[in-house]
Amino acid sequence: MNLNICNIPIKMLKIETDGFHLIIKVKVNGKSATLLVDTGASQTVFDISRIKKLLKIDDENFKLDLSPHLSTGLGTNTMESHIVVIKKFQVGSLQLKNYNSVALPMEYVNQSYEMLGFKGIDGVLGSDFLLKYNAIIYYKKKLLKIYY
Repeated sequence: MNLNICNIPIKMLKIETDGFHLIIKVKVNGKSATLLVDTGASQTVFDISRIKKLLKIDDENFKLDLSPHLSTGLGTNTMESHIVVIKKFQVGSLQLKNYNSVALPMEYVNQSYEMLGFKGIDGVLGSDFLLKYNAIIYYKKKLLKIYY
């Protein structure tokens, strides 16, 4: 069994005196997107307003299936989430077709980033993805390594 190895550059955002947030660039249907790498997040999620733009869906035609689960974390346990299917999701050289993910409102997360002088994020790369692709974070090298 041959494994492909992919090294993805990480940008480390210094969050005042509280440490760092790890940011990577991915592609959603060929468009660049910014994700926070979060080992404590159970799922990979996208901001609902930003994923609409990335998928080129207007409000009138934007219909997502409501997830049967309430999302926990992100400061709440009562947030409704929606199922979203991304036709082409690329992380480094790994290209996934019809990637199932979750979309939920993340405005307050992006407002916090903007207050700190950073651009917002399009979503969070969670432990579902990190575990599936045996991810390793190399902090000194500023790399996320995945195997597929």
